[in-house]
Amino acid sequence: MASVLDLGATPLGEKFLTIDELDLPEPTFPLHLRLCENCLLLQLPALIAPEDIFSGYNRFSSYSDSVVRTAKNFVVDAVQRLGLDSESFVVEVGSNDGYLLQHVVNTGIPCLGIEPSANVRATARDRGVPTASAFLDERLARELRAEHGAADLVVANNVYAHIPDLLDFTQALRGLVKDEGWVTIEVHHALKLVVQGQFDTIYHERFQYYTLLSAKRALATAGLAVVDVESLPAHGGSIRIWARPARMSAPPSEAVVDLLRAERAAGLHRVDGYLQLRSRTESLRHSLLRFLLQCRADGKSVVGYGAPSKGNTLLNYCGIRSDLLQYIVDRNPYKHGRFTPGTRIPIRDPGLLANDRPDVVLALPWNLKSELTDQLSYIADWGGELVFPLPALHHATSLSRNNIGLAVL
Repeated sequence: MASVLDLGATPLGEKFLTIDELDLPEPTFPLHLRLCENCLLLQLPALIAPEDIFSGYNRFSSYSDSVVRTAKNFVVDAVQRLGLDSESFVVEVGSNDGYLLQHVVNTGIPCLGIEPSANVRATARDRGVPTASAFLDERLARELRAEHGAADLVVANNVYAHIPDLLDFTQALRGLVKDEGWVTIEVHHALKLVVQGQFDTIYHERFQYYTLLSAKRALATAGLAVVDVESLPAHGGSIRIWARPARMSAPPSEAVVDLLRAERAAGLHRVDGYLQLRSRTESLRHSLLRFLLQCRADGKSVVGYGAPSKGNTLLNYCGIRSDLLQYIVDRNPYKHGRFTPGTRIPIRDPGLLANDRPDVVLALPWNLKSELTDQLSYIADWGGELVFPLPALHHATSLSRNNIGLAVL
């Protein structure tokens, strides 16, 4: 295994602290990205059991308007592309709060979610989305297939990177799908991670970071062949992979060939191409710290917007505390009154922004730039700046509802 990027030891990105926990020890774990020199899969060591990460999980996908909108568009496209109807069956692995399957339910197509986190699973069931309570493995796949039948479509959006036992999970995906069915997987694209220095996408609940090449090799271990791929803007740059059992697959599409060629051109079909990530990460860290320190020297008030896992990687790696970021607001009420892991920055209701009128709002989920620029356009009323830390430090220069521009700082 080759070392690619060592971000030090950090706490779990979704373990937000209550006020009673601030004086208690906080476990940290190495956040050290490595590369398999044989299969070229970027990965973190599986130091933490999934039960420790996803029990009491507090990420509700439906709090992001763009995520829900993208999920609805996906369902509409998949139904048309695959000819799904009331006789079909759709399974989503890692179905969260039903943000996607609610649209399948609305079409009248039978479906089932698989979600291990009790709190988000309860929300899905309240929406009328049938949801099994478990982590997917080969045994569960056999049980679900025996009970419900095989699926025409298995969806695994932003879950394939969260699996400690990748081989077992991939076999389970194959076990869920019909011989003539489809598996679609969305993952953050490691090409974007490396080329743009998206270090904050590295956190403990993600064990793998895929190029199309490494995903293709992983799926092949269970007899699943990549047929097509789409590039998506989600998470700063993702790919949606369409695969099916190898004996039913057609030759890969032109999009697959083109993307593999782009990865090769970026150096990601060899080990040394990944080593550029370290210098880019260090440069981004230095730029952000210089900006925040200058804001403090100028007497400007700075608060954060959004408290995702990626934001906590950024805060911990950069050593940002409440002296540089007074507090963070988040739309998820579960996080209100809690504190960020490691950095102990308080999290509050977004309504506080209009009352306090901060000079600068630092958007930690920078990948939602368009959505947040629209949501936070009102801070222009008092001359506030909206700043995004990645892929390069930049801010909205004309922050208004009708005129939005960006400038590099």
